[in-house]
Amino acid sequence: MSVRRLPNLPILLIATLALMLQGCGEEDPTTGSSAGFAGLGQDAAGFQHAESNSSLTFPTDHSAHPDYRIEWWYLTANLEDESGEPLGLQWTLFRQALMPPNERPEPAPWAADQLWMAHMAISQGEHHQVAERFGRSHSQAPLSAPNDSQAGVIASPFHAWLDDWQLKANDEVDHRDFDNLTLTAYSGEGDSRFGYSLTLTAEGPLVLHGDGGFSQKAANGQGSMYYSQPFWQIEGDVTLNGETKTVSGRGWLDREWSSQLLDARQSGWDWFSLHFEDGHKLMAFQLRGGGSGGSDGSEDTHPSADYRSGTWISPQGEATPLATDDITLTPLATSAVAGRDVPTRWRLEVPSAGLDMTIEAPHANRWMDTSVPYWEGEVLVNDRASGEPLGKGYLEMTGY
Repeated sequence: MSVRRLPNLPILLIATLALMLQGCGEEDPTTGSSAGFAGLGQDAAGFQHAESNSSLTFPTDHSAHPDYRIEWWYLTANLEDESGEPLGLQWTLFRQALMPPNERPEPAPWAADQLWMAHMAISQGEHHQVAERFGRSHSQAPLSAPNDSQAGVIASPFHAWLDDWQLKANDEVDHRDFDNLTLTAYSGEGDSRFGYSLTLTAEGPLVLHGDGGFSQKAANGQGSMYYSQPFWQIEGDVTLNGETKTVSGRGWLDREWSSQLLDARQSGWDWFSLHFEDGHKLMAFQLRGGGSGGSDGSEDTHPSADYRSGTWISPQGEATPLATDDITLTPLATSAVAGRDVPTRWRLEVPSAGLDMTIEAPHANRWMDTSVPYWEGEVLVNDRASGEPLGKGYLEMTGY
């Protein structure tokens, strides 16, 4: 039986979301440990876990993995309008399993075991517009079209949606092809309406991070399945402040799923996706706290140490994994944002790639004031010694 499409979440799901968000990142008084950002360090007993011997299969893995606790389809883009003014864009679909597979209810009109959340943001200059939506589904409900459920993802032809926000295969090119997608999302009414209609064309291959797609996130070995499409060429229309503009530029789509993304001691992360002018790409992140571990895989005895990882990507899409010892991240300056100090200028060093860069957010007011708040915005990349521009990208920071 299909799950009926309903405009609002049942009271039970809203209460579940409130409990999930309550005390995010705070210390558990019974154990003395932290659940990490948004509870992502909580125990995940009963769920399937990402492992280093797992393999990715396409197009199947473009779809949802309901036996894992958390998952996302995450697009960011650095664009320019017709006058050459930069514009940033984000669209993310999150999935959260409400219970382990062995505790799921039978499919029924009001039964749901998956909670969905979508974020949309447009940023230009000092303007930063954000919208958020929620949905629900049952993991055993058959999906063949958006009418079957309020939210979901189909692998082939690819289609990810929450209500009328949707990322889907482009029917005008090849409706089965993940390399050609359209994205549509709008929020608000009248003069307050904002959003975008975009086409995404991949000009390079998918990139698997870590060990064949398994991305370790802590010294104790836990992690996620993680791949990206960092080669999107994007064109289309963006509506902001009552004006519709034609835009174009580059995008980066992350796909990640896990059941325990953080160690319980890790408070949050700093994540960079960078496009270089010579065609190279870089993904780099650090998870704060929990022990960094050494290059031999040993666990760090200092629980406050950060765990770092990344991928250096050639213009042809060849991926070189980067370990904790290969990356140095140093905050250089902070900005007061939403009542907290957030690092908005960084030094990032990758000696093996000959990189010593400063990465700076030209606008600090990129706070995502959503149910799970975080910072997400455009950054500029410059050579640290000469100041020469090297590229641009996106920075996400959580747990501040």
